[in-house]
Amino acid sequence: VFSLAVTTVVLLFSHTSPLDDLRQMLDYAGQPRTQALIVNSATTYYLAAVAVAIGFRMNLFNIGVDGQYRLAAMIAASVGGAITLSPVLHVGVVIVVAVVVGAAWAAIAAVLKITRGVNEVIGTIMLNYVATAVINYLLKPGRLAVATAGSNNIGTRPIKASGQVPGIALIPGSELKVYGLIVLAALVGFGYWFLLGRTRFGYDLRATGANESAAVASGVNVKRMVVVSMLLSGGLAGLIGLPLLLGSSYSYGLDFPTGPTGPAFTGIAIALLGRNHPVGIAFGALLWGFLDNSVNILQLAGVPKEIVFITEGVIVLSVVVAYEIVRRYRVRAEQQAVGRQLGELTSAPATEGAAA
Repeated sequence: VFSLAVTTVVLLFSHTSPLDDLRQMLDYAGQPRTQALIVNSATTYYLAAVAVAIGFRMNLFNIGVDGQYRLAAMIAASVGGAITLSPVLHVGVVIVVAVVVGAAWAAIAAVLKITRGVNEVIGTIMLNYVATAVINYLLKPGRLAVATAGSNNIGTRPIKASGQVPGIALIPGSELKVYGLIVLAALVGFGYWFLLGRTRFGYDLRATGANESAAVASGVNVKRMVVVSMLLSGGLAGLIGLPLLLGSSYSYGLDFPTGPTGPAFTGIAIALLGRNHPVGIAFGALLWGFLDNSVNILQLAGVPKEIVFITEGVIVLSVVVAYEIVRRYRVRAEQQAVGRQLGELTSAPATEGAAA
């Protein structure tokens, strides 16, 4: 609500009608093709947010999801384009390669943290730049890339039909299908919920994030938890590019989404918005998919696309501030409750003595 209020003020200063713009956005979102685009964007965002959320639950900030996802997508695309297998096996190999590459790249930051004390934020950010350099080196004709006929783009060899995942006609009236790997995203969300909420490992992970000292006292191996959590986060990061890779582009090229507006960094905002819960993340991913696809209709209406970025930024800022306000309120309420209980305990003996 606060974000909408800020966006309204910005639109008024830019001499446009906020109500008309919002009406156009909602009308555009009501079209079947737009709904399919929103779900496709949300599928990718959901995988990115879950990858980030695993680290967040343990107070680990895996800012290297962007590098992990891009490197995994490129290597998986190269392997997928170089082999020919039965359809299920071919897709399975591509998925496994992406998970392994993403986990291996995240493991570098984990090892640096537990052996040399390197902060994971610094380590993963720097590894993003290294991943970019590696991709730029490999993505050249004669190495892992080939020139795309009829354009200046270059990319990996196209993945054959046996490695492609057909779309699902999920939205009635839309010729554009939803990524088939939306099923994988749903399984990832369920696995994330089950792992953190129904297993001993998930309990240890949450306990370590809540209070590392208490977790150590209860016998949790914190260094092992750091490594495993980063491996899981990196492995899921490797899946981010697969819906697009196996469902639309079929190769990794220069036009693959990257950078601050790519799905990896957006996943950080969505994880915060969804409070690291799989259901909350799903709603956040759909909201971001709606906002990102609204850029098209706003530009046609003469509204700067930066309006959407302002809305998204204020949403994240509002959520972070709201969480901090609630946290402080809870701490103060707990302190008051403890104070009341201590007061009752200290006054109880005096009352009994007076009665005797």
